[in-house]
Amino acid sequence: MSEANKATARRFYDEFLNKGDTSVVDAVCTPKVVIHAPPSPPGIAPCTEGLKQMIGMYRTAFPDFHVTVDEMVSEGDVVVVRMTFQGTHTGDLMGIPPTGNKINIQGVDFLRFVGGKAAEVWHHEEELLMWQQLGVAPPME
Repeated sequence: MSEANKATARRFYDEFLNKGDTSVVDAVCTPKVVIHAPPSPPGIAPCTEGLKQMIGMYRTAFPDFHVTVDEMVSEGDVVVVRMTFQGTHTGDLMGIPPTGNKINIQGVDFLRFVGGKAAEVWHHEEELLMWQQLGVAPPME
């Protein structure tokens, strides 16, 4: 089952995150997938619809948004993905006007599968580094 879960996770990153095919979310996630991530902006719905909205917001802000899967490991019903996010900020992001700045940050997801679909996702990314690269947070000294 681990290899099948990894293939499903790969599809999520390749087809949904990189290509923007929102129908993939319904194919690879349970309808009530629980996302444990930094707080969502107001108005973002929970579950699969919220996931589509959230990624849509980032794809609008970073039209060249791309996720590179650097490593994928699975054990039992969990797949762990280490990734790199890249993009150029040319659209509004949560009220921040386009800066033209490029971002390059790392992230990690833990995806728990039930019945061949992601039922729960723990997401962590270098969010502070992203804000620093956009010029809206001061650099660390």
